[in-house]
Amino acid sequence: MSILIDNASRVLVQGITGREGGFHAGRMLASGTNVVAGVTPGHSGETVQGVPVFDSVHEAVAHIRADVALIFVPAPRARDALFEAADAGIKLIVCITEGIPVRDMAEVMAHLPRREARLIGPNCPGLITPARCSAGIMPSEIFMPGAAGVVSRSGTLTYEVVHELTQAGIGQSTAVGMGGDAVHGIGFIECLELFEADRETEGIALIGEIGGDDEERAAQFIRDHMTKPVVAYVAGHSAPPGRRMGHAGAIVEGTSGTAATKQAALEAAGIPVAASPSELARLLGEAIKRRRTT
Repeated sequence: MSILIDNASRVLVQGITGREGGFHAGRMLASGTNVVAGVTPGHSGETVQGVPVFDSVHEAVAHIRADVALIFVPAPRARDALFEAADAGIKLIVCITEGIPVRDMAEVMAHLPRREARLIGPNCPGLITPARCSAGIMPSEIFMPGAAGVVSRSGTLTYEVVHELTQAGIGQSTAVGMGGDAVHGIGFIECLELFEADRETEGIALIGEIGGDDEERAAQFIRDHMTKPVVAYVAGHSAPPGRRMGHAGAIVEGTSGTAATKQAALEAAGIPVAASPSELARLLGEAIKRRRTT
């Protein structure tokens, strides 16, 4: 099994005629993902990498069934693209776009529950269920199917941790890059709930970074609700206070949101915190082996 996407998922790419949208649509197709349609206003009737293009998500859904929308639309138009996907009935929306204004995302997050739509992102690498479906920009060649769930605020660290897991022979069930913006869709707790219910997932790698309190809230949830082992890694121990580090949400305010406070909260909940991605892979592999023998 997996969470959120699998080989039955049908992916629609908003912004497919753009450079990034077309490039990653090709990579997803090469990995075996079922990319069924693209959307760019004014380009109806064209094809990209053999994928038919429509003027709107509503038009695409009317002609070709899709259940996942992947958004590569520039930030000034991303809000409208997110509304369009939800209003057309898409239930899982993955927004790669970065730099979307906070007010726009606040409006989007108020609207999506009305349409019963879930959001990954924005400013994220997407998600992948190895050998089944890739919805985003993750390099599928470093992944392998297996029992480790991965959820991360950092795209680059996701790739590094997954590479270490794969090199250690530890495959992945699904990897979710939730993004690092201050206002975002699915977070650690939602993914942990899904991994806990997934029969295939036997352990979870949680990758955090400075800013906000997502990791602290995840620590409480793991302590109170998780039966499967979780191993964490938190980036940003050397980040200076008051300076944003990469992501819009990765900023330390005073003593709040530091890597040290996040690590302390996780360890207080009984969650091992690795000092490096390679150590995370080793600790998670050992935890999964222990689980199988008990």
